[in-house]
Amino acid sequence: MANLRDLGLSEYEASAYRSLLQTGPATAKELSEESGVPMGRVYDVLGSIESQHLVRSQAASRPKKYVAVEPDTALDRLLEDRKRELREKADQYEAVVDELAADLQTPAQPEEGFWTAALGPDESVDLLLERIDSADDSLRLLAGYESTSFDVADTTSRVVDHLEDALERGVSVSVLISRDLSANLPDEVNERYVAVLAEHPNYEVRIGPVVEGNVTIVDDAEVCLDVSNPVEPDESFAMIDLHDPTFAGDVTAVFEDTWADAATLD
Repeated sequence: MANLRDLGLSEYEASAYRSLLQTGPATAKELSEESGVPMGRVYDVLGSIESQHLVRSQAASRPKKYVAVEPDTALDRLLEDRKRELREKADQYEAVVDELAADLQTPAQPEEGFWTAALGPDESVDLLLERIDSADDSLRLLAGYESTSFDVADTTSRVVDHLEDALERGVSVSVLISRDLSANLPDEVNERYVAVLAEHPNYEVRIGPVVEGNVTIVDDAEVCLDVSNPVEPDESFAMIDLHDPTFAGDVTAVFEDTWADAATLD
């Protein structure tokens, strides 16, 4: 059950505010008796909730009296205070990330033949986006088929965001799509690509006559392979990330041959 303490008030502050809603204007002594807040604490509590604009005081009266602000107004003020605190905390975290990004070293390149894998569609997409973010020079994406394991519009939107970041870093991006996949892509997917990427000088899309599989080549030294489910070929089973310049070179050569025969996407 929701409680005023969930919005940042202490137990005494919540009790004092609730009691003032019931009593109407009250002195500190009256409020202490009604709310159970000890007399030795009640002035501090009232001062705190008054500073949060949850109560108003009648300073001219002797003794001083307090009245609660209407609940809707009080809750809006508490909510805005919590949102402000969250924004400040987010800014602090971003500053920490910026400082650490400059301090932490880029990991050494894995030895030749090193590979990792991610199982399942969510983990596979996360791995792909991570490797896109690691690119320094080039990205070559080969998209041969649409997997039923993914929400095409959502996954495309995420990939486009990361490709846009890569382009801003100076990475060249080449995307080779099979003719069948190109014909079946939803309009919103094509519009997203056109709106965000199409005009960038380091971005190009071509349509190939026969393109098998979904493959991403990172800096011509690393290959991400989408592995289909052998039982349900339309579903993705895993993503394999292989660091092997020799293998990546072979895949890149095949990509370039197919790329040369492909048509530029209009």
